[in-house]
Amino acid sequence: MSNPEYILTLSCLDQRGIVHRVSGFLAEHGCNIIDSAQFGDSQSQLFFMRVHFALEDSGLGDAALRADFATLAASMGLDWELRDAHYKPRVMLMVSKIGHCLNDLLFRYKSGLLPVEIPAIVSNHMDFYQLAASYNIPFHYLPLATGASDEVKLAQEARIIELINSHQIDLVVLARYMQILSPSLCTALKGKAINIHHSFLPSFKGAKPYAQAHQRGVKLIGATAHFVTGDLDEGPIIEQDVERVDHSMDADTLSAIGRDVECVVLARAVKWFVEHRVLQNGDKTVVFK
Repeated sequence: MSNPEYILTLSCLDQRGIVHRVSGFLAEHGCNIIDSAQFGDSQSQLFFMRVHFALEDSGLGDAALRADFATLAASMGLDWELRDAHYKPRVMLMVSKIGHCLNDLLFRYKSGLLPVEIPAIVSNHMDFYQLAASYNIPFHYLPLATGASDEVKLAQEARIIELINSHQIDLVVLARYMQILSPSLCTALKGKAINIHHSFLPSFKGAKPYAQAHQRGVKLIGATAHFVTGDLDEGPIIEQDVERVDHSMDADTLSAIGRDVECVVLARAVKWFVEHRVLQNGDKTVVFK
């Protein structure tokens, strides 16, 4: 039987001896470090660390390990989490009428490339209920008419929260879910929801951004995956990428290239999140790749 494995993530005010004390604790408790990464931010004066380790002392249980580390953490002022490395986070996907990111994430999940469980797909349209059924994932149609009142919108979001709670969701992914979340829902999902958008924002807002970009003769297009906050499309950035384009490409070609970039960027962000590689640093993130 293999040894249990954990992923420890932590942050604190930078100080001497953090790596020494954490690694020393693990060694004293019969743990073997598999990989480790750390970063000290000179601007925020914060220190970040991620450690993947195996517990090789069969006489030490999970509860004792956590209790002992909590004592160390309190003495050092650590903000920390200790997770089972083999646990697959439960992810809820949300989508509207544009399905390339949804389709890509589902393929990666089914192929074993994305270590998650997906117990629910939510949409304000019916377009992808058959796609969800092909993966044997429950599809929840929560309509929201254009111009719906705040009362109707909050009632729809209450159903979303019910699904999050009932399915014990660890991460919500807005895979081109084209609705603005209320401030209260953004607060409830703080640090647990990822969105994807084209990197033209804020230069090309509104409908048909790739057509707008084509009219301006852009040379680079790309995408940004970020945490959801109450500031629209301005949450802490997790991943970005770009592709070079030129004058010979029409708006449809730009859009097709953009869809591919969006899929890759979102998939990276989700994978890094569920592998506990993303730590928030104020309005930025630290990503241990």
